[in-house]
Amino acid sequence: MFIQTEATPNPATLKFLPGRPVLDTGTLDMPTKDAARQSPLAWRLFDIPNVAGVMFGSDFISVTKSDGEWPQIKPAVLGVIMEHFVSGAPLVAADTPARAEESDEFFEEKDAETVATIKDLIETRVRPAVAGDGGDITFKGYREGIVFLQMKGACSGCPSSTATLQHGIQNLLKHFVPEVVEIRPV
Repeated sequence: MFIQTEATPNPATLKFLPGRPVLDTGTLDMPTKDAARQSPLAWRLFDIPNVAGVMFGSDFISVTKSDGEWPQIKPAVLGVIMEHFVSGAPLVAADTPARAEESDEFFEEKDAETVATIKDLIETRVRPAVAGDGGDITFKGYREGIVFLQMKGACSGCPSSTATLQHGIQNLLKHFVPEVVEIRPV
């Protein structure tokens, strides 16, 4: 098994590509070891010194470090990922409840059509682009022209995330949805 790695715009996050599917749908962000209890692979990755976050995408694993240098951390991460896939163990524990990402969204019913357009733009234009950088951005809410987004994986804590939100995503949404006045992270 050959696992490729890619740098991300966030110097604290490295993207690992195992050359096979990782997650069937969506993303799974585990910013703490406690959140990683749902995945045997993520749990083992958090046992590596200085691993501070793990995110699974369709074909990648983003690992965020808290300290240290990648040349010292990367071999251990590669070893854990390789052992996991060779073992055939499940990515997510069977007794893990289904994720309900959409359940904590907020917006007024009168804005449902605007929100549907915003969510479609995020799903079709934004998420594929940020997944290429080892991250994810999901819709969380809309109120009085303000769109609230949650940044995950490499996007969370990235030095360029503010510019991505303010210039890239905000300009895109304002272009297609004139009601949008601002983007804010949650």
